[in-house]
Amino acid sequence: MKNKDYTKRDKESYLQTFKRYPIALDYGKGSRVWDVEGREYIDALAGIAVNVVGHNHPVLVKQLQEQVKKLMHISNFYVSKPQVELSEKLIDISGLDRVFFTNSGAEAVEGAIKIARKYSHSIGRGGEVISFEGAFHGRTLATLAATGKKKMQEGFEPIPSGFRQVPFNDTTALKSAISIETAAMIIEPIQGEGGINIVDDGFFKELRNTCNDHDIVLIVDEVQSGIGRTGKMFAHEHFGIKPDVMTLAKALGGGVPIGAVLSNEKVSSAMNYGDHGTTFGGNPLACSASLAVLEIMEKENLVQKAGEKGEWVKSKIRELNPPGFKQVRGMGLMIGVEFDFETQDLVAKMLEKGVLANATAGNVLRFVPALNISIEELEKVIEVMVESIEELA
Repeated sequence: MKNKDYTKRDKESYLQTFKRYPIALDYGKGSRVWDVEGREYIDALAGIAVNVVGHNHPVLVKQLQEQVKKLMHISNFYVSKPQVELSEKLIDISGLDRVFFTNSGAEAVEGAIKIARKYSHSIGRGGEVISFEGAFHGRTLATLAATGKKKMQEGFEPIPSGFRQVPFNDTTALKSAISIETAAMIIEPIQGEGGINIVDDGFFKELRNTCNDHDIVLIVDEVQSGIGRTGKMFAHEHFGIKPDVMTLAKALGGGVPIGAVLSNEKVSSAMNYGDHGTTFGGNPLACSASLAVLEIMEKENLVQKAGEKGEWVKSKIRELNPPGFKQVRGMGLMIGVEFDFETQDLVAKMLEKGVLANATAGNVLRFVPALNISIEELEKVIEVMVESIEELA
């Protein structure tokens, strides 16, 4: 069957919430994928920052095969070896104290909000959560409220109350929004869907200090920026900030669905038996995958390499200065290239030429490839980008 056949069947059966590109991917290896017609692509999107060690990494595949022979799911009534080991590993590398596993980033953010509100109520504060303009925290009803984008909320009213947004990197607006009702502030160190916008160093530090002064929970959303993508294991490490609660997902499982909420002991202590739960979260298969991903990253030094490759990409794009180019920003291999035109057509043209990328925030081209993508593949991605721009001009 051809790409068009699968596209037709998809439109007839799947809930049409995605504007999909007209290809059906069949298999992958490293930073390359092939569609059902055998055409090859360089994957500079990596499942939207998910396939952090590439496709079909032999260590990850072997780990999954071995775990499938043992246990895939047992429920959280019982303890599993992979879950215990992954909990300990994440506590060790994060410096936080407790872990709760979920199936996705949105679920992780929901869990973080619950922990923050429970702690806030325990000290006599309200339950309001402050987020920042340009944010993206998920598509469940509560995370839509935190995301704050009216277009995403239309038709799903009533949107849950108890959420407020203030301008990103605006200290004055931040401080004026605080009241006794404020339970938490949630921030992405780098806004992914918002266009790869980086938090100002001074603002991030002021945010941490403000939360300390008022006993407000600081939630750092690292769903997209975490697990080595920015050249540090977590993006907040670039700023010397330590969160009270952190959310993870995407790259954590290298392609297997898993999310996590990490929290310090102070806020964690407010949670009691029965306050939260999950059926599939933290199952042995997902935790085993995550352990393999972290092992690969450590052995192949992928965090440092992500930082080095990201600097090379930004320097190369600035040097080439393609038509319509405004700026390139980001950290590590979380890169946004801003143009003076909308980038959807550019993404489609690059797809025709065998490169998977993504348009975000209207006029930004986003690259979030596997951290072990080669320099040669990155060179090809940039070459295709420039060729596509020139053809579209």
